[in-house]
Amino acid sequence: MTEKVSTQELWGKLFKANAVEDYLDAAGDCQLPEFTEYIKALCSEKGENAENVIRRGNIESSYGHRLFKGTRKPSRDTVLKLAFGLEMDSDGAQQLLKVARVTALHPRVKRDAVIAYCLYHHKSFTEVQQLLYDNNLPTIGEKRNEE
Repeated sequence: MTEKVSTQELWGKLFKANAVEDYLDAAGDCQLPEFTEYIKALCSEKGENAENVIRRGNIESSYGHRLFKGTRKPSRDTVLKLAFGLEMDSDGAQQLLKVARVTALHPRVKRDAVIAYCLYHHKSFTEVQQLLYDNNLPTIGEKRNEE
């Protein structure tokens, strides 16, 4: 499957297959890219450098560079910081979360709704943090009891 196929179409093909092996054979190498390669490609597409993305996403510099080198695996909040650093919209951020293999944003989760709203409206990282704080929700990167 080299053409771009929606996730919905993939689900349909999987569920219509007579056996899972039939789907897997037809799918070929249908895997998500490695996170590091994906963020580097995004930077290249946007004509950005890692340093600017890291700064805009309010990520500690040495940690951010380790993400770009692939020596660190990001948490969900760090992926969200990268989305703001890359000045992504909500769809781009959802794809970034998927490639990072972490939970997508969901509109029924208040914190996620605020974050998605800010991404959609191209708000800065500082603006999303303020909106989260104003709505008594954990800011991005804030340590919580369940972590």
